[in-house]
Amino acid sequence: MDLVSKYQGYVGRVFGNENSATSEDSYIERLLDRISNGVLAEDRRNAMAELQSAVPESQAAQLAFGAMGFPVLLSVLKDERDDVELVRGALETLQGALTPIAHTKGPKNDVQPALMNSDLLSREVDSISLLLSLLSDDDFYVRYFTIQLLTALLTNSPSRLQEAILTIPRGITRLMDMLMDREVIRNEALLLLTYLTREAEEIQKIVVFEGAFEKIFSIIKEEGGSEGGVVVQDCLELLNNLLRNNASNQVLLRETMGFDPLLSILRGSTYKFTQQKTINILSVLETIHLLMIGGRETDPAKDKNSLTNKAVLVLKKVLDHLLLLGVENQWAPVPVRCMALQCIGDLIAGHPQNRDSLASKVLGEEPHVEPALNSILRIILRTSSIQEFVSADYVFKNFCEKNPDGQAMLASTLIPQPQLMTHAPFEDDVHMSFGSMLLHGLTVSESNGDLETCCRAASVLSHILKDNIQCKERVLKIELEAPMSSLGGSEPLMHRMVKYLALSSSMNSNDGKSSASGNAYAQPVILKLLVIWLSGCPSAVQCFLDSRPHLTYLLELVSNPATTVCVKGLAAVLLGECVIYNKSIDSGRDALSIADAISQKIGLTSYFLKFDEMQKSLSFTSAKPTLSRKQLTRSSAASMAEIEDVNENEAIDQQNDPMLVSTVDYQFVSFVKHLEGEIRDKTIEIYSHPKSQVAVVPAELEQGNGEADGDYIKRLKTFVEKQCLEIQDLLSRNATLAEDVARTGGSSSSELERRPSAGAERVQVETLKRDLHEASQRLEMLKTEKTKIESEASMYRNLASKTEADLKSLSDAYNSLEQINFQLEKEVKALSSGGAIPIPDIETLKAEAREEAEKESEAELNDLLVCLGQEQSKVERLSARLMELGEDVEKLLEGIGDDTGLPEDEDEEDED
Repeated sequence: MDLVSKYQGYVGRVFGNENSATSEDSYIERLLDRISNGVLAEDRRNAMAELQSAVPESQAAQLAFGAMGFPVLLSVLKDERDDVELVRGALETLQGALTPIAHTKGPKNDVQPALMNSDLLSREVDSISLLLSLLSDDDFYVRYFTIQLLTALLTNSPSRLQEAILTIPRGITRLMDMLMDREVIRNEALLLLTYLTREAEEIQKIVVFEGAFEKIFSIIKEEGGSEGGVVVQDCLELLNNLLRNNASNQVLLRETMGFDPLLSILRGSTYKFTQQKTINILSVLETIHLLMIGGRETDPAKDKNSLTNKAVLVLKKVLDHLLLLGVENQWAPVPVRCMALQCIGDLIAGHPQNRDSLASKVLGEEPHVEPALNSILRIILRTSSIQEFVSADYVFKNFCEKNPDGQAMLASTLIPQPQLMTHAPFEDDVHMSFGSMLLHGLTVSESNGDLETCCRAASVLSHILKDNIQCKERVLKIELEAPMSSLGGSEPLMHRMVKYLALSSSMNSNDGKSSASGNAYAQPVILKLLVIWLSGCPSAVQCFLDSRPHLTYLLELVSNPATTVCVKGLAAVLLGECVIYNKSIDSGRDALSIADAISQKIGLTSYFLKFDEMQKSLSFTSAKPTLSRKQLTRSSAASMAEIEDVNENEAIDQQNDPMLVSTVDYQFVSFVKHLEGEIRDKTIEIYSHPKSQVAVVPAELEQGNGEADGDYIKRLKTFVEKQCLEIQDLLSRNATLAEDVARTGGSSSSELERRPSAGAERVQVETLKRDLHEASQRLEMLKTEKTKIESEASMYRNLASKTEADLKSLSDAYNSLEQINFQLEKEVKALSSGGAIPIPDIETLKAEAREEAEKESEAELNDLLVCLGQEQSKVERLSARLMELGEDVEKLLEGIGDDTGLPEDEDEEDED
């Protein structure tokens, strides 16, 4: 192995030229020479001990060793296996060469010798094979130091080591065998396998084939399950690496080991949670989460595997364990409760049976029992952790997604409470139904000015109303009593929500910032509820516009420079819904009136720019299809176990606020983008086809005294044609203006940008369509006339042909008569001139005919004689042949020529 030539050039550039050497360089060189060429074994061991101490001391020593030391030490590992002490020293020295030095005394440079040494060592497949062979050595420390060396090599050069191990026969098998070694080596081998399987799918398959699942759960059981230490954490991390995005490994686990060993880790003590136990339970919950994902997104079997895993997990009572950890257990840390709630959300997502199972669950003990959904709603309304609210809200989001029956069930409980109950203490909600508790949460914030609880309840209500017209109509009928009797009677729930939206705006504008923690995101949450509520529901639009100040407030909110980009955009979307879902015919509240108000108060250009600004905001661009979860590793476990502190810090940053991230999720972003396109198209349609007005005929268009009807009609026709031309021109300019405005800054209007004159073209197309229709009608008439004329022409052609044939027959007959007449005239002339007509000689003609007949008969007779001669020769030859064969020819010929008897015989046979 020519490792020196690969490394010397770079070392020379670091220390000077190739011939120069520092004191460290020469010192390392002398030690390597003693190890390589020493005679006495003790001297070689001492040199190895000195080298072992010198290499980790400085980067210069590591660089020098990398340039010269690998061939020497690898030779020791290969050829000096009997000298255990020398082999141990070589392994420790190699490990020191691959370990980064935190504080160095040498010259400052950008060189990282540990990384360079790792890269150099991992390039040679033989070196990795040599190290793997040491794992079967009898000496404990040789195996231990080899595992540590491989771990250090993997940390610095993971891809190289993974590729090298895959090319070595039984490479992974040797590492798997280390899991059955003594505890210290087993733990190091477990850590090494964890690093190896993070990204390498091929290694994952081999590890599973070597019985990884059985060995992992055996170690976990041996270490005490969730109560175990970091070894259990490493086992679970290795298990998660094998299951992540790998449907085949999940199927293998389900059909061999099953999920019982996994779920048994969740059982046990639920009152004391140490940090390590918290990490271990989080790792198990992550495993359950991976099983419910089902595999990689591109895997066609992902969905089927996911549904199967969910069904099996529910049969194994996993829902009970998750509800215990996430809802019932008051001693569980916040990270555990959050992860358990997220797993509940994953468990019911897209699985009707699991949704029904959750809806039927009751928690607590008699007589204090309540539905599980009520308990989860209470967490949403009461928890002090934003992350816990997001996780609990995730449960309701997945419960209501494509579940109209579940939405209707929850909406049916929305019954307003009496005035006394509405203002009851918040703790009394334990005696309320789900709907009453939700309505209580929507209205309880009014007394203390903090809208956080209202926002959380509004988020749940938005899930209940999403894509469900029946629920929207039902909730529209809910009316709340006024907080003070002097303010009048009850008001619709929607109007109360708009009132809270305006209240949050006034709080922010007065203080310059939110007066309470919940008011910072109150506007986007309430706006989201209203946007979902009005979508596809004309009666909700009508209810919203029943109060004139609502429209005025929305117009001001869109124009307010103090509001955020997200709030302006959502308010603009809400205004657009008042246009596209507006079925009103009342003046001032119809779609055209709303569009005119937007044009006058905001301006169409400025209005559509709000959409573009919102789509480009960080809240919209960072939305992900699924709830983001950080992968649990050794490095991230401690931070995830202390999620409360993280929440407090993140709440300061509005862009990273979990509440805002939960509100503007991926599905809602896609929904808003779709609405934006509909709003633009509807605006163009409104301004291209404005509402027809009643026309007043001017007095001068009345028919004048003495004016003839024809002249009056011509004058009216001229006026109408002039008016039509003016209208077409106005429509063309109006449509073009609307499209130009809608195109301004809108990313979704790229198609309009490609057609800058589409408005004028649309009007022209409509005119052309009318002209085409008229031309088509005229063409059909002409086609009918053409068919009729062609039929008549065909009839006349047939008649002419028949007449022509008759004429030809008459002409032929006439010619024949002419010839006969000419012959008769010739004979008459001959008779009149006294000449006789020559009479032919009949006897002569008979003689000539007889002679000709005889000639013909003679020729035929000659032909017959020739044929008879040929037949006679054949008969003679046949007779001679028969005589040769011994046959009696005379006997065979008897009766053959007797033709006279045949008819008689035939007649006799016929008579019989």
